[in-house]
Amino acid sequence: MSVLSRLALGAGVSILLSTTAMAADLTVGFSQIGSESGWRAAETSVTKAEAEKRGIDLKFADAQQKQENQIKAIRGFIAQGVDAILVAPVVATGWEAVLGEAKDAKIPVILLDRGVDASQDLYLTSIASDQVEEGRVAGRWLTENVKDKDCKVVELQGTVGSTPAINRKKGFEEAIADHKNVSIARSQTGDFTRSKGKEVMEGFIKAENGGKGICAVYAHNDDMAVGAIQAIKDAGLKPGSDILVVSIDAVPDIFAAMAAGEANATVELTPNMAGPAFDALAAYLKDGKEPAKFIITESKLYTPADNPQGEYEARKGLGY
Repeated sequence: MSVLSRLALGAGVSILLSTTAMAADLTVGFSQIGSESGWRAAETSVTKAEAEKRGIDLKFADAQQKQENQIKAIRGFIAQGVDAILVAPVVATGWEAVLGEAKDAKIPVILLDRGVDASQDLYLTSIASDQVEEGRVAGRWLTENVKDKDCKVVELQGTVGSTPAINRKKGFEEAIADHKNVSIARSQTGDFTRSKGKEVMEGFIKAENGGKGICAVYAHNDDMAVGAIQAIKDAGLKPGSDILVVSIDAVPDIFAAMAAGEANATVELTPNMAGPAFDALAAYLKDGKEPAKFIITESKLYTPADNPQGEYEARKGLGY
């Protein structure tokens, strides 16, 4: 089954009801965090494609990684009287007021790929992976592969205060907790970006005897991992062997690195959050029945045994 088919199937794109007829009259606002990573760009691309396929008029706003821009965009959508709002929140806190305004305007809000610390009655549903499980999957892979070897890990965290950064750290720590030979030696944010991931990894390498004291790097997303791989190579070490590389997202470039022997594992985060979001919205608008509050996507592990070159070729046209 192709990647596109798996994404469609996993997202439940089963075009229920006469969705096309209903959706053709819908205007939906989409407040996106920005384009800090290849995965984020793919989510934007897939969301626009899903809206076009369903005849939805999608109003897009790029927040450029700033919550104040997202709040302004959401208020703009409310003023326009859109039928629904999709939001991928840049951070978890500070949403009560604007989500309350959307609720007062009777505009359903659907969260994409990240959660918020706010009352659940302020949004219709949240479409996301189990971010804690993503971290657990990465941690389990590492403990299974290093076995009894002492392993000092350096961690590249996502944006401070974001739910993926909080949850992916939590899950990884849970997975290694009973393995005393595996420990996180250093941890710092790389802001989910390739350039920052490289910069922080360079600092880790300098602090750990030129990298010789590092067993593995765990990155909260693939873009930071790709930056870390370059830093490892610049230090004269071999990523994937001298320093193991495990990360999250399953973007094309990490598969290219894996095919080159420079990365070891990635946990997939599907970019198609919009498919199930639009399905849930259509069903809700049809009969008024609220969907499950949390709709969870799969956290699939990929390693060099999973045809990384083939995965790269299949994914490179998805907008990453």
